Amino acid sequence: MVRQNNEFILAWGSLSGSTEKAGWRSIPISAAGPILIHVGRRFPGNEEALLVAFANTTIPADEKLPDAQGFWVERADPNGEGKTWLALTRKAAGGLEIFSTMARDVAGALEAEHVADEPRLLRVLLGRVRAWQEFMRKGGRVLSPEAEIGLIGELTFLRAIMQAGVSPPLAMEAWVGPYDAEQDFALGAGAVEVKATMSSYGFTAKIASLEQLDDSVRKPLFMAGARLSERESGRSLPDFASSVREMLDDEPGAAAMFSDRLLAAGYHGEYVDHYKRRFSVEGIRVMEVRENFPRIVPGNVPAGIRKVIYEIDFDRAPGVDVGVMGALRKLGAL
Repeated sequence: MVRQNNEFILAWGSLSGSTEKAGWRSIPISAAGPILIHVGRRFPGNEEALLVAFANTTIPADEKLPDAQGFWVERADPNGEGKTWLALTRKAAGGLEIFSTMARDVAGALEAEHVADEPRLLRVLLGRVRAWQEFMRKGGRVLSPEAEIGLIGELTFLRAIMQAGVSPPLAMEAWVGPYDAEQDFALGAGAVEVKATMSSYGFTAKIASLEQLDDSVRKPLFMAGARLSERESGRSLPDFASSVREMLDDEPGAAAMFSDRLLAAGYHGEYVDHYKRRFSVEGIRVMEVRENFPRIVPGNVPAGIRKVIYEIDFDRAPGVDVGVMGALRKLGAL
């Protein structure tokens, strides 16, 4: 269900007030399968909120709920009836417009899963809010040109591993880069770090930490390099995202995970018109990171060095291109 931009703002306006008594005012907006969704306000602070009621699901006391600069998720019981309620509540530091966009998006994600059971809907709720948490941590705006190219590289590799035979749910679980994992893909006991370049000669890859090319934790470790060129006949970032989404038509769970990861990576559908550049993928090269691979890792720097950012020329790294299929076989993903 597509909701109007001002729907929640108008609802919050109708609930606004002033009272010193702690509590909630809310109005129902929909039922998503077994759960209820309300728009509400929290008093005495008069904060805007989206409330979701679960009749038969409990949340462990040690469950860490999302908490960001502009919003937080809290347990609530607005009617005192013993149901499990979660409230997505705006903080004073959070802008009303972006919070309204987030609330509409979260409600829409729940409504899209109307046939799901309560545990699944709880995972959808928390997953979507955590994706928003990461999106806002990264600035909550249009991706930089460098980040745009990096995301296209990850989407290119994501599509390639599904074409090679990795199931969509496994592929989405493996794509951990949007949540700032050390490597972009965690497959089996190993991992793959993906880089992309627009350069025709040489392949400069920025390495953001000592751990990014360290295979002491996850092994085997591969580096995949996608070479892009800007062409009118190519595809935009929204096109790359759509091409992956088309592969998930029969996988609603994987499709939901994909939407969360896109958002966490900094890509929001409301900004699609800003991504006008069009790219063609000239090729993907995949190499295993071994002892002689050019890298700086915790095991080869003097004690006391804690952070390093450096660049390597991937084209000059020794080794052979094992391809996507070869990497997946060695990782045990096929």
